[in-house]
Amino acid sequence: MKITIIGCYSAMPKIGNNLSSQVIEIQNEIFLIDCGEGTQVGLRKNKVKFSRIKHIFISHLHGDHYFGLIGLICTFSLLNRSADLNIYGPTGIKDLIINQIKASSSWTKYRLIFHELCSEKSESIFISDYIQVFTIPLSHRIYTNGFLFKEINLPRKINIDAVHDSNVSIAYSNKLKQGFDVVNENGILINNHLLTFEGFSPKSYAYCSDTEYHESIVKVISNCDALYHESTFLEKHKVLSKTTKHSTAKQAGKIARLANVNLLILGHYSSRYDNINDFKTEAETEFNNVLLSEDNKIIEI
Repeated sequence: MKITIIGCYSAMPKIGNNLSSQVIEIQNEIFLIDCGEGTQVGLRKNKVKFSRIKHIFISHLHGDHYFGLIGLICTFSLLNRSADLNIYGPTGIKDLIINQIKASSSWTKYRLIFHELCSEKSESIFISDYIQVFTIPLSHRIYTNGFLFKEINLPRKINIDAVHDSNVSIAYSNKLKQGFDVVNENGILINNHLLTFEGFSPKSYAYCSDTEYHESIVKVISNCDALYHESTFLEKHKVLSKTTKHSTAKQAGKIARLANVNLLILGHYSSRYDNINDFKTEAETEFNNVLLSEDNKIIEI
């Protein structure tokens, strides 16, 4: 699992401070989370192939999380995209995008498929052979979700020597990876566990964008391999976190500790701060394994 931070700052774009956006690469699939202004430039800078983006997840409808979406959609058209694009976001996102397309006569030649979200409870919104995505209901000034990405049903690894010794045809590779027993060339049924090893341990990643401190998310993100949690403020501005429904770095650390995650990634920093290392220092008073997100940073899980 690879996470590419396209942008990790809040509110207003500044030189060197990109707004919220991440690319998640899992099992050879690419997902885009949030799409603040400048996202497509950041994607190019990080050499992300636009054609591989088939699913975009928007956490909420504040501009620093989706104002780059219409531009990216139009660029896809200029590149003669034909593949469907799935967009997951709060109720209302379809009208917002379609009205912009209509006003500028920028109709796409590919299908836009909107999955509008309104549930206040965590729900599964995407599933494939090896990946499942759930919403993480957050507490912000408007309806907001985080997203939990989980690897599922990972294939087993083939023991080539055992396959050869058991006189099993390599044509059964896919069935073996899926855990099936197979018949060898002598007509004998061979147990899968004699021919394969355990696959990679499934990984999970939770993305929690704008939210106030909210312990209800702990049960949803429990034991994740990595948690991205917003940390807009330091403790000296904790009063602002209450009025704006954002979190401090220390509060993000406490959520990570309560959820027993392996790694905490901080982001969504207010641009009022000159030194983001202070966020790490404060979060570490609650949780030990803390990483600072930075624009164009790649994190391997």
